Amino acid sequence: MAASAASAAAAPTAPVPVSLRLGDLVWGKLGRYPPWPGKIVNPPKDLKKPRGKKCFFVKFFGTEDHAWIKVEQLKPYHAHKEEMIKINKGKRFQQAVDAVEEFLKKGKGKDQASSHNSTEEKNRRNSSEERGKQSVGEEKHKAGLSGGKVKKRVSSVSSERGAKSPLKRTYEQSPRKRGRPPKDEKDLTIPESSTVKRMMTGTVAGFKWPPSVSEPAVCYQAITKKLKETGSTSIQAADSTAINGSITPTDKKIGFLGLGLMGSGIVSNLLKMGHTVTVWNRTAEKCDLFIQEGARLGRTPAEVVSTCDITFACVSDPKAAKDLVLGPSGVLQGIRPGKCYVDMSTVDADTVTELAQVIVSRGGRFLEAPVSGNQQLSNDGMLVILAAGDRGLYEDCSSCFQAMGKTSFFLGEVGNAAKMMLIVNMVQGSFMATIAEGLTLAQVTGQSQQTLLDILNQGQLASIFLDQKCQNILQGNFKPDFYLKYIQKDLRLAIALGDSVNHPTPMAAAANEVYKRAKALDQSDNDMSAVYRAYIH
Repeated sequence: MAASAASAAAAPTAPVPVSLRLGDLVWGKLGRYPPWPGKIVNPPKDLKKPRGKKCFFVKFFGTEDHAWIKVEQLKPYHAHKEEMIKINKGKRFQQAVDAVEEFLKKGKGKDQASSHNSTEEKNRRNSSEERGKQSVGEEKHKAGLSGGKVKKRVSSVSSERGAKSPLKRTYEQSPRKRGRPPKDEKDLTIPESSTVKRMMTGTVAGFKWPPSVSEPAVCYQAITKKLKETGSTSIQAADSTAINGSITPTDKKIGFLGLGLMGSGIVSNLLKMGHTVTVWNRTAEKCDLFIQEGARLGRTPAEVVSTCDITFACVSDPKAAKDLVLGPSGVLQGIRPGKCYVDMSTVDADTVTELAQVIVSRGGRFLEAPVSGNQQLSNDGMLVILAAGDRGLYEDCSSCFQAMGKTSFFLGEVGNAAKMMLIVNMVQGSFMATIAEGLTLAQVTGQSQQTLLDILNQGQLASIFLDQKCQNILQGNFKPDFYLKYIQKDLRLAIALGDSVNHPTPMAAAANEVYKRAKALDQSDNDMSAVYRAYIH
């Protein structure tokens, strides 16, 4: 008996399950991403709860992200705050924690105000009750003197103030159902529906840090949104630097051809989000890292296409795109009815139209989906995808686009995405040349380049792009984030696009000449910001 008791005492106790409910502050953990502070809120009506294990809908602080999180991946905020702060030191993480603390401070202020109001109301009722008692006492005293007319007098007072006494009226005027939170409490837990409405009709936004962490934005983002101006559809994608659990990877087998600056980041994020990926690259050694991360190796483009349901490709230019499809052991040899091919290369509309025709002629499905961004945005899963072609295939690619980008746009028939991408890069390339021109002009006129950057960063032109490219120039660091040779290629193609419709592009033409000079100075394989060197030589 004693041994049994000792054995029972020595046995480890099972962890006590944590009870969570709507409005609780929590730490949410998803996959490889660090725990992030959030709050359990009501999901939008059209967002169904996943089947299987119990989970809660969490809105994360410091971001506009939300997710269904399994209960075992949630921890109470206050109990684990110190632990989480010790293991996470990032700036964005600290901003999120600051947002929580500010939220708590505001909530405490409301509670104190509510408590103060309750105290005042209680004192007022007590005072009113005392006055009532005194009045009754006086009436009784007068009744003893005047023969008992108290009842009529009290009735007269009641008729002047209403049918209920002040004390009774205060108690009955705001009945509340059991379990229903008071107004102040409700405001702290459930977002206003107008916020949801604004998110459904406003500009598509990906992962953004609010301008101020004083009041975290509690709002929802729709997975799909109609763009009224263009009739196109934008798929709201996930930011892989945040903990966004709304991505359910497709069960289709994914292939990926081309592991350059952009392709490498894309494949990495596809794998992180649980997709099954087979990779191929002209230089096979680049595949090794992804094989270690769980990718499969394809020996040829044809083999990848034949063994996968959807194959993506991201290569450098029109010639490379055509060679990949039409060359020996190319994509076309693996195409058969039902196979899907998505070309993410930035090429001209004629090239992508030709590729679409040959793919479809073999029974395949085709989508063009060039991406706007750079190596860092690719690594972070923050690309902008411009798609056109097979609408059904676009929908089938939803989880992939969410893994690799923050937003995707469907632009209609094949060729539209290529045209739009060239226009976007034409603007970007021209802007970069103007930045370099301004910095060199500042230098030759005796002005501080750093001061120029500081001024620009405080004005309407302020952007991450501006700051990063100026920093590259000031530090003399031209490690490629977007190859100079590729932006010059895009400018050339954009100018040709303008020529095809007899539209002048003089700004792009001028910028193109500067990039051509930079290429002549052996800057092709440097970052586009190396166009600066064309002005100083």
